Amino acid sequence: MNADAARPLGAAKQFAMGAGLLGRGLGLVLRNPKLLGLGLIPAVISGFLYATALFFLIDYLPQLSRSVTWFADGWSEWARDLVQVLGGIGLLGVAVLLGVLTFTAVTLLIGDPFYERISELVEDRFGGVPDEVEVGFWPSLRRSLIDSLRLIGLSILIGVPLFLFGFVPVIGQTVVPVLGGAVGGWLLAVELTGVPFQRRGQRLRHRRAVLGANRPLALGFGVVVFCCFLIPLGAILLMPAAIAGATLLARQSLGHPVQAAGGRADQQVSR
Repeated sequence: MNADAARPLGAAKQFAMGAGLLGRGLGLVLRNPKLLGLGLIPAVISGFLYATALFFLIDYLPQLSRSVTWFADGWSEWARDLVQVLGGIGLLGVAVLLGVLTFTAVTLLIGDPFYERISELVEDRFGGVPDEVEVGFWPSLRRSLIDSLRLIGLSILIGVPLFLFGFVPVIGQTVVPVLGGAVGGWLLAVELTGVPFQRRGQRLRHRRAVLGANRPLALGFGVVVFCCFLIPLGAILLMPAAIAGATLLARQSLGHPVQAAGGRADQQVSR
């Protein structure tokens, strides 16, 4: 098989490996109830806040849909109703996309000490962090806040065009959700790996560069997490596993072992 033919197969294999990291993270969490308990506390708090916001959004969705489709007020009844339904679907889709992404950012901020501890326990299981950089609580929180605000801003910039494309018949109901899942998965992978990269003294730009060099791996992990977070209560119950899996993603992307001491390290993805 020539190199050109092998390249897509290699990318598909890396995507599958990335998707499997969430399962590995879930296995680590289920074998250690301490990790599960640490991760659920901030996720439950954020989940309550977001569930309340979603309730009010759905309650006011018909009015909001009529407001954003004002241009169709003079159209025939069936055309106006169709546009309003599409507008409601678009609003709800963008709200869910932004909700998933901002939920992660908000939960990470609320639970920064908890998720630091989860990531540390996972790192220790696989040999620790070479040349670990000690970062105080307040500097770490400030960096996390700045990086999260940047990612939220990027999510909004991407979410608005996706919302507008959602009005396009067929494409808006097929291509846009797939594109939203891919974009959302990438942003989640970047967001969730913040803790292990900070432990190595690397900021957001470093994360993007390293994960970009291993894009299929990062997308595999991020897309699976994104899809699972769309399931009711999925974001709350799977947040500890997502943090553990993201730590493994960071280690594998950086070429560090992702097999417990005494076992053979998983095949590392070249950067």
